[in-house]
Amino acid sequence: MTDDLEGRDTICDSVASLVEGCRLSVRMRNGEDWPLAEIISLKEVRGVMMYYVHYVDYNKRLDEWVTEDRLDTRKVQFPGKDGALTGTGVSTPKKIAPTAPTIPSSRPTSPISVELVNGSAVLAAALQKKMSRKKKVVHVENEPEPNAQESPVVPTPRTTGSMVPHNDDVVTRMKNVEMIELGLHRIRPWYFSPYPQELVNLPCIYICEFCLKYRKSRKCLERHLVKCNLRHPPGNEIYRNGSISFFEIDGRKNKVYAQNLCLLAKLFLDHKTLYYDTDPFLFYVMTDSDDRGFHIVGYFSKEKESTEDYNVACILTMPPYQRKGYGKLLIEFSYELSKFEGKTGSPEKPLSDLGLLSYRSYWAQTILDILIHLKPPIENEKAQITINEICELTSIKKEDVISTLQNLNLINYYKGQYIITINIETLTSHVTAMAKRSIRIDPKCLHWTPKDWSKRAKW
Repeated sequence: MTDDLEGRDTICDSVASLVEGCRLSVRMRNGEDWPLAEIISLKEVRGVMMYYVHYVDYNKRLDEWVTEDRLDTRKVQFPGKDGALTGTGVSTPKKIAPTAPTIPSSRPTSPISVELVNGSAVLAAALQKKMSRKKKVVHVENEPEPNAQESPVVPTPRTTGSMVPHNDDVVTRMKNVEMIELGLHRIRPWYFSPYPQELVNLPCIYICEFCLKYRKSRKCLERHLVKCNLRHPPGNEIYRNGSISFFEIDGRKNKVYAQNLCLLAKLFLDHKTLYYDTDPFLFYVMTDSDDRGFHIVGYFSKEKESTEDYNVACILTMPPYQRKGYGKLLIEFSYELSKFEGKTGSPEKPLSDLGLLSYRSYWAQTILDILIHLKPPIENEKAQITINEICELTSIKKEDVISTLQNLNLINYYKGQYIITINIETLTSHVTAMAKRSIRIDPKCLHWTPKDWSKRAKW
């Protein structure tokens, strides 16, 4: 129990006494588990009281509205006097104390306000910040002395990608979209996304799978499809192998598509928050084609210029295509681009739970594949390779290579030097895992020339 609780569990006589911040056991959907959950919000629908709950120590995508029959009111933890609980990531935000001034960035940080609680307000705040960025207003930390000569402030490069960690849980802590229809798939969203307020109250949002524009009804979508000429994402097709294609989309040239893609992605990405200024980013959309067109499978974005050598800002495989190998294909493609650029790369942190699992698996399989097929320069001698050589061969950043080798317990200290040893179990599991990867990136099918964005006056 946290310090914010009053230090006692209370038997609740009636659900009427439940308030936001209460913790109690709640039965999960499609199961008999009763984990501890925190009440985030309450509402009444046709005379029935509904409770929006977050399961403590569970991912937020499992948050849901429940009725009182799924609540165990025999033991309730009421919130403390300040109404806050710690440790859940979704409790009532506390007042943020003034912090030390940070290094100015060319992109403003996420808005922190308890007033922004719907899509329209989020959009207004984002557009306002975008306008202030375009004006290139220089903020000075301290007022200069009257006779002091002002020195021009050189804007520093961005240090984060198209989506940055959010600080305001009031905006994003509750799912606001019930269902979306994308092509032949109906998908239940996982997280908040600031779609227009008039759409989030509808039972379903209908999205064109080619241009990603959203409509309020299937009839409206059908009228849109008659006029929509797109049958593939805008931009250049830089890779095609069988039915799999990759399209490179400039966030400045195709701003509307990029913004709609970010809106769609935010439904399934929680650890990042949407940003409307897509100009500094490239989007690589993976599609699966048939006689109807090119259907979006997933995408990743990257900065045109990254100070941290990030080769991915955000990455997502659409839920209907998950657990089919497409996630690793997206990751493999991002590193193939890094190989063409002649440098190492790494995904922007933090990664989501599913993203971290995918990257760790990809790193392990790629590095093990290099080590297993490594041949010694002279017969009857042991093969040798350095960390830097692994980085050059795979374009995986040095820190990621070292952490992967440590996670696999492959690094050992022997006779005054570090050696890499692979046991039979690791070898067997690797061979089994590689056999399941039926789809791979073929570098011969990639037709792409890297651009030096630092020499361009305008993106």
